[in-house]
Amino acid sequence: MEKELGQEEIDALFQAARRGASAGEPGAKVLPWSFSRSGQISNEQLRAISMLNDIFARNLTHHLGAWFRSRVQVSLVSAEQIPFSEFLDRVPELAWVSSVRLEPLHAVAVLEMDLTTAPQIIDLLLGGDGRAEEPRELTDIEESILAGVVEAVCRELTTAWVPVGLTFLFEKRQMQTQTARLIPVSEKTLCLSFELRVSETSGLLNLAFPAVVSNAILRRLGGERTRQSRHTAETRHRMQELVGQCHTEAALDLPRVRVPAAELRDLRAGSLVRLPLPARTPAQLRAGGVMLFQAAPVGCGERRAAHLASPGEIRA
Repeated sequence: MEKELGQEEIDALFQAARRGASAGEPGAKVLPWSFSRSGQISNEQLRAISMLNDIFARNLTHHLGAWFRSRVQVSLVSAEQIPFSEFLDRVPELAWVSSVRLEPLHAVAVLEMDLTTAPQIIDLLLGGDGRAEEPRELTDIEESILAGVVEAVCRELTTAWVPVGLTFLFEKRQMQTQTARLIPVSEKTLCLSFELRVSETSGLLNLAFPAVVSNAILRRLGGERTRQSRHTAETRHRMQELVGQCHTEAALDLPRVRVPAAELRDLRAGSLVRLPLPARTPAQLRAGGVMLFQAAPVGCGERRAAHLASPGEIRA
């Protein structure tokens, strides 16, 4: 036998459904959190870094093209945050790896260049026509020539990264077995990859920055301002209310004076200390050691109080 519901029962069911829907709002959901994501660079911050390095890529394209007297194209391929161990896994067996000192942070970054384009670059700089060759180990003379190219890359990085305030200084080539000692392998690094194309040959130019550098980059690029702008007006008002409930030390005292040590030595209970101040010198209300107002000590019921005045209102 089917039961027919009355209007009051139907209204009660709808109200219960509404209460259940409001209790299940997205704001009340609890989601799992992975602590490995802490300090992860957001997509907006990566876009800001990419814009900065696009400028570097264009400047390096013009500089190397004029130097090599050949068609050169440098373009940003990717900007990502990965562990340094993953960066090391991507380094090919034939690669030119060097350390770059970053001032004023006193940190070290790693620059890796594929040797695919190295023989062609060296041939162009020695007056040749830029013949493409298979990647191979370089001689001592060829290494010194390629070091000059890396120094030019560092100069262009310094020029493009003026908003960040970093100076890139080439140190020396590092053997791949020594590279792992420059940055802890488990540390998150900011990895920038550029494609270097010389005529028809292309290779990768990779940079790995330690965490201290990536944090400085984000601060300089306005990451803190971005986070602050996310606070709503209601949140800022609530924060002001909470700060207003905090207590800070305050004192009402006379200005500092110098008193002869002999007078302090002879002080006794009931002694009168003559201060080198006019009798009508106002006291100073200080909070946290900062002088806020000139004031006069007064009474307010059973408590002491300070009658505030502008600096020129109470005269000596």
